[in-house]
Amino acid sequence: MSGNMSMRGSAWNMDGEAARRVEAWTRDYTPLPGVPDEYMGPDGQPRAHWTQFLQTLARIDDQEMERRFASADRHIRDMGISFRAFGETNDRAWPLSHVPMLLAEDDWAEISAGVIQRAELLDTVLGDIYGPGRLVAEGALPAAAVSGCADFLRPVIGTEPRNKRWLNLYAADIGRGPDGRWWVLGDRTQAPSGAGYALENRLVLSRAFPTLYRDMNVERLAPFFKSFREGLTASSERFEPRICLLSSGAWSETYFEQAYLARYLGFLLVEGEDLFVRDGVVFVRTIAGPKRADIIWRRVDADFCDPMELNAASQLGVPGLLNAIRSGSVNVANMPGSGLLESRALMGFLPNLSKKLLGQDLAMPNIATWWCGQPSERAEVLDRLPEMAIAGAFTDHVPGFEGQRTINGADLSPADQARLRDAIHRRGIDYVGQEVVRLSTTPVIENGRLQPRPFVLRVYVTSTPDGGWRVMPGGFCRVSDRQDSRAITMNDGASSADVWLLSQKPVEVTSLLPSESDIKITRYLGNLPSRAADNLFWFGRYIERTEATLRIIRSLSNRGLDNSIPGHEAQSSAEKLTRMLFAWGALGTPPKDAPMPDFTSTSAATLALHAADHYGSALALSRGAMRAASIIRERLSPDAWRLLHSLEIQLNQDPNIILSEP
Repeated sequence: MSGNMSMRGSAWNMDGEAARRVEAWTRDYTPLPGVPDEYMGPDGQPRAHWTQFLQTLARIDDQEMERRFASADRHIRDMGISFRAFGETNDRAWPLSHVPMLLAEDDWAEISAGVIQRAELLDTVLGDIYGPGRLVAEGALPAAAVSGCADFLRPVIGTEPRNKRWLNLYAADIGRGPDGRWWVLGDRTQAPSGAGYALENRLVLSRAFPTLYRDMNVERLAPFFKSFREGLTASSERFEPRICLLSSGAWSETYFEQAYLARYLGFLLVEGEDLFVRDGVVFVRTIAGPKRADIIWRRVDADFCDPMELNAASQLGVPGLLNAIRSGSVNVANMPGSGLLESRALMGFLPNLSKKLLGQDLAMPNIATWWCGQPSERAEVLDRLPEMAIAGAFTDHVPGFEGQRTINGADLSPADQARLRDAIHRRGIDYVGQEVVRLSTTPVIENGRLQPRPFVLRVYVTSTPDGGWRVMPGGFCRVSDRQDSRAITMNDGASSADVWLLSQKPVEVTSLLPSESDIKITRYLGNLPSRAADNLFWFGRYIERTEATLRIIRSLSNRGLDNSIPGHEAQSSAEKLTRMLFAWGALGTPPKDAPMPDFTSTSAATLALHAADHYGSALALSRGAMRAASIIRERLSPDAWRLLHSLEIQLNQDPNIILSEP
């Protein structure tokens, strides 16, 4: 690598110390052979925009850089930025990479054109599948490739979206192919996640390095979210429509993101039980009575949206929602049934469908895919099994190999390979063969040096009021912690990098966040959902009880520290306060007709602060407040959440705190 960086001293025009630091960062940077990399170009030289980035970053000394990284990590903890891995009950702190992923304008032009074309194609395909059905009737799309997917919803057939768009928000997972061009690895059409985390990544990193962010002319994300909001608003007949974000609740893996986006965009965060349908119209249950819901941004899987016509066991949806969609009284984004396009079975047909429907070749190709529901494709997959990656056609795992998202044929034992061949022979429609992918890499910092790590970039496209599409200038980047990774999920220890699209000219400052001098208090009387009102009430009660407990503990601590009070008076007062804490539930079950347990003021105060198993302790009450707050966090200011989160952490981690008067 040192030979590749021979221009550092002169061409970079840096002082000696900065040049030394860049040399130290990049000395061992060696991408895997044949794998495209974001830092190193095809010619083996650093890309110009990365050179500029490192040159600017090197002006910050090591101590200051560590302080800023620590500040960013602390902000993530204080604000409770988190996600939940599937099957877990506790949230994980959001893992933000300290190095952004950089994209130049020429790369972005290729990406933007490719994802816009793909969004238009997929929207058109959905309109035909649930409409006239010509693609299946004419043989361009096998019926089994459509009906075999659990996300194909028969009740939606014949339904037309009110704004004529099936996809209001589309996302494509992309990476560089072996030739360095961008390829689509997967489509996200059900309820694309990650846009809120991409926005939070930007806010955290730009706050840590504001000068660097400005000097690099990074394109802002706010105009994209503004277009998304305007696109939804335009789909309603009412001048000021009520837009709801339908969430599956606080146990959702991405609930933080949903609450954050609802607050950022000014949407009403609701759950299924907040909504009901009457005479084909969706209403929100509020403390002032029913209020009409005009637009629903769906973050619940479509099958769970309407227990009357879809999954009858669902407790997350709204009975009668599909009927309301048919009546045209509500627009749902994305439309139920759009998750069909995420199935791998359809990927192999998209190149021909693009020519048929758009008259164009795919501007951005996807992974070569062979659906085994067709005899010739099945035969090719079986003949080339050691060269193929096998995946489920309609599921996230390989049928018969539970827990495995993809299987490389070359990695199978002879017995497993024979078992897989037999399964494909018997029921080929459940499998696809795909080209084996080695993910391209981007730099991360490990032990003070840049190292290449595989990544997947998720790019978002939204429909606009004029019928067009707009691409988010950046995206949601997941970076693996392993050098040779074939699949990346946040559950497996990956981190997320902010994505900087670099402009060659200064970027206009735009934001949807209020400035400190322009914070307006707006009162929406009667718009509060009943469930949110209930949780706000209990949140307030928990806070009130926490404060009362802390006041008693402070008084008890002062009695033990104040030498000016006679001993017998201090003891009598301490005993009364201890009885109050027993009655309050902070010290366990109150004693009945028994002598008071022999507590010192210090031990009683400590137990009342930190005993999680006592329902009236400060820790238990603060946790109750956190639980209620987590359900209504879109209604809490960042400062309120940070203070509440800080209190819960302090009580949970420091059992030796003794509150006293300052």
